[in-house]
Amino acid sequence: MNITLMMTIYATLIMGTLITLISSHWLLMWVGLEMSMLSIIPILMHNPNPRSTEAATKYFLTQATASMILLLSIIMTMMYSGQWTIIYNNNQAISLILTLSLIMKLGLAPFHFWVTEVTQGTSLLPGMILLTWQKIAPLSILIQIHPMINQSLIISSAILSTLLGGWGGLNQTQLRKILAYSSIAHMGWMAVVLNYNPSISLFNLTIYIILTISLFITLHMNNNLTTLALSHMWSTAPPTIIIILMNLLSLGGLPPLTGFSPKWIIIHELVKNNNIMIPTLMAIMALLNLYFYMRLMYSTTLTLFPSTNNTKTHWHYNDNKALMLSPSLITLSTMALPLTPLMIILN
Repeated sequence: MNITLMMTIYATLIMGTLITLISSHWLLMWVGLEMSMLSIIPILMHNPNPRSTEAATKYFLTQATASMILLLSIIMTMMYSGQWTIIYNNNQAISLILTLSLIMKLGLAPFHFWVTEVTQGTSLLPGMILLTWQKIAPLSILIQIHPMINQSLIISSAILSTLLGGWGGLNQTQLRKILAYSSIAHMGWMAVVLNYNPSISLFNLTIYIILTISLFITLHMNNNLTTLALSHMWSTAPPTIIIILMNLLSLGGLPPLTGFSPKWIIIHELVKNNNIMIPTLMAIMALLNLYFYMRLMYSTTLTLFPSTNNTKTHWHYNDNKALMLSPSLITLSTMALPLTPLMIILN
């Protein structure tokens, strides 16, 4: 693809999200979401093949449906209040339709099926953009309108997302699908605390983006797409596989890694607001994610048969691409748990 065209597409993608972030006008927010949606479609089809075309089509149909529902709620808000700016109202119909459209945009359950199919149908870098950058704009709208979102709908969707995000990844061998199910579960954790403290959702999103970007870049540099390819790396590049598995365990929320920090803060906030059952259920369901990450780690690192073959140690003399990643990015993705008490104090 022409470099000028690619720069234009990426500039439109960034500008669309920024317009949504800085706007308080409903129509401008909607325009920003549309710019972001239309610009990512050629990125998803960067390597043209039937699978990427199918993924881009599924993404377009789902997002276009969500955009129509969002526009309907915006028009209803304008008719109800007479203004295009964000004004909190207690109209239950508007709240339900608005929350429903943003749930579809984020890929929360029960509208989560497109996330795994689109991520699996694209290559790693477009998948990384889909699971990180494309989550910012819809979540920013949810944070801005959190007093008027339908609480029962968002909490039900969050709990269901956490369950399906863990359950769906149990029998997967494709790393992109595993990361897509992990994204669904993480979106559930962000959504459940929106009504209580939106800044915690923003903190969770930041940690999730750092973990996901570092993991996707490492997988892309080593061209790993399946758990089988990951298992074969233990005898050729142990440092790389250790970084990948540490990131996976951090995504699963294993203490004392960074990924445990947002879960800890969310559970603390929910308990502080006298919600005991919701964090208990979500913590139990988060164990499903941790289980298949631990199973992947076991099958990768602890099932290597003993051997005296010296060719298995040739990784000592090779350059390990994963170690070229920024040390600060690796540190943030695995060892930022000490920042948690500061975040609890700020909230």
